[in-house]
Amino acid sequence: MAQAVILETSIGVISIELYTEHAPKTCKNFLELSKRGYYSGTVFHRIINDFMIQGGDPTGTGRGGTSIFGDRFEDEIHPDLRFTGAGILAMANSGPNTNGSQFFITLGPTPHLEKRHTIFGRIRSGMKVVERLGGVAVDGDDRPREDIKIVKSRVVDL
Repeated sequence: MAQAVILETSIGVISIELYTEHAPKTCKNFLELSKRGYYSGTVFHRIINDFMIQGGDPTGTGRGGTSIFGDRFEDEIHPDLRFTGAGILAMANSGPNTNGSQFFITLGPTPHLEKRHTIFGRIRSGMKVVERLGGVAVDGDDRPREDIKIVKSRVVDL
């Protein structure tokens, strides 16, 4: 049965459809971390207008987080999945095969990320919340001036 991840944020709810056939290991990681409540209480630590919003780091610094497979796991780049617009869910990384718990959601086309980040889902509903997130005030390091939290993450059957 297909599943979705629900992120209840401090400014609204986002529902995420996962591409389990294209990125099975990445989806398993995201689903399990969401079920465990790993993302609950974390902040979106980096937001760049018209580019992306990033979260999934329990330290809130952009340097933390681990996967269910240990520290890091390999990329699952699929040729059919492209960064064509807003609402695409992908893994944040620090280079090839360095996926952990951090993810980002695009705010527009980002073709320069092709073949560099695993795409593993898209926004199913809640794009208005994503757009609001993309427009929050940030400091010089792209950190929101006020914390925007994932209050709770959960998994639902579709």
